[in-house]
Amino acid sequence: MRRDLLHTINSLSKADRDKFSNATLITRITNDINQIQSGVAMLIRLMFRSPFLIAGSLVMAMALDLKMSIIFFVAGFIVSGIMYYILSRSLPLYKKIQQRLDRLSRITGEGLSGVRVIRAFGKSAHEKQRFSDENAQLTKINVRVGRLNAYLNPLTFAVINLGIVLILYFGGINVNTGALTQGEIIAFTNYMTQILLSIIVFANVIVVFTKAAASITRVEDVLNTKPTMEEGTLSKIDPTDGSPAISFEHVDFSFTDAEEKVLSDIQLEIQKGQTVGIIGGTGAGKSAMINLMLRLYDTDSGHVRVFGHDVREFTFRALRGTVHIVSQGSRLFKGTVLDNLTCGKRDVPAEQIETALRISQSAEFVEKLPDGLQTPVEESGKNFSGGQRQRLCIARALVGDPEIIIFDDSSSALDYATDAKMRRAIATELSDKTIILVSQRVSTVRNADQIILMDDGKICGIGTHEQLYEENELYREICHSQLSEKEAANA
Repeated sequence: MRRDLLHTINSLSKADRDKFSNATLITRITNDINQIQSGVAMLIRLMFRSPFLIAGSLVMAMALDLKMSIIFFVAGFIVSGIMYYILSRSLPLYKKIQQRLDRLSRITGEGLSGVRVIRAFGKSAHEKQRFSDENAQLTKINVRVGRLNAYLNPLTFAVINLGIVLILYFGGINVNTGALTQGEIIAFTNYMTQILLSIIVFANVIVVFTKAAASITRVEDVLNTKPTMEEGTLSKIDPTDGSPAISFEHVDFSFTDAEEKVLSDIQLEIQKGQTVGIIGGTGAGKSAMINLMLRLYDTDSGHVRVFGHDVREFTFRALRGTVHIVSQGSRLFKGTVLDNLTCGKRDVPAEQIETALRISQSAEFVEKLPDGLQTPVEESGKNFSGGQRQRLCIARALVGDPEIIIFDDSSSALDYATDAKMRRAIATELSDKTIILVSQRVSTVRNADQIILMDDGKICGIGTHEQLYEENELYREICHSQLSEKEAANA
């Protein structure tokens, strides 16, 4: 089930994933699966046995004396009512417990990932209070459901023991009249005791099942989510057919349930071998364009084409093997440096890895590592600096030798000298590749063959640095905010 759940999560598009938080997905694949596992274990061990013992005891009691067996049915009816009352009120609480676990996981995850920011702004006490408040709410619900379930065994014992008292009372009368023997009364008592023990076990199993039922619903929510993005059938991309490397044709895009469009009527062409810069302020729509190129989202209308074909026609492997991205977040995975560079691919030529390290300016510090490419990488690359992580992420994107490489603000942690060296290496050694530079820094995109200026989800200008500086007021303002007038005018 864990395997199927992980497979389903990985098959969902980014838009589908946005419906679930990371915290709730982690809780569902761990805690909820554990609850279901406990339910299955109890089912195998106890659930099949208890009903047969209860049914057998009732049948034998009826065989001894039909009138006396009415006590069994009345006791069973009352116990069933008690169980229904308690369990019907427990199930919604177990759902709330799992939801609270989601929130607690989210707060814990935010605290762990943002520990530097929290300490830098002196918010440790605030985060502790957030955790304590949420934990108190979780504890409150757990105590409430615990108290509710605590009534189950005493009430069940009381009803069954009252039934035994009635059996002894009416049985004594029947023994005096000669209708029953003392041995039959003892048999009735044993049957009632057997039912008592079986019902107690059955009640405890039902409590476990109630927890499992709440977890099953949550896991089913994910498993039943169908990917809204269907994979295409083209498994090969031909970069030599003369078509533009990337083209947008009247593209509109908005996030799910958003009132405003993120991109409006985007039209552009990027030719093979060009270096194109995309610049704009925060929220201008730069990353949204990149997501559409990689088909992490689908357009609301219009077409995004790669080498003449709509991105929806390709298989994900073909598209993302042709278009590589170095994203804003420099994310490395636990393993070795080599594992991170190859991303699990086998038989990657050593020359290809060396070239990627050289272009990304990673070769120098990788050679100085204790074990070179076999040096361990801790979780999220914590044993590397921010600049080293970025350079390794850039090298990872270059290792696959893609036709289109997207640098999404991927040099923000690099000093200007290293950034300049890397850009020169890219221009020299990747001249036949299509390079897309997404940045808010003019210095990163100013030497591009073509610069696309974005603002409020629209293209406000396309041209070289000189053309846009002369003709576009918005671009000129961006240049003056980052560079002196002399630097901005001289590309």
